[in-house]
Amino acid sequence: MKQNMLYLIIGGLVVVVIALGIYVYREQTRPEGVELKIDDKGISIQQN
Repeated sequence: MKQNMLYLIIGGLVVVVIALGIYVYREQTRPEGVELKIDDKGISIQQN
């Protein structure tokens, strides 16, 4: 039982590290400046 709990904790930590890595990568590769989106909801302008 203890070994299963250890695997669960390690698995949870691995998931958190991967999610944090993906978040940081997306933030670092996001282009700087103004973002213009045109879709079915209309036009939106967002400054990055």
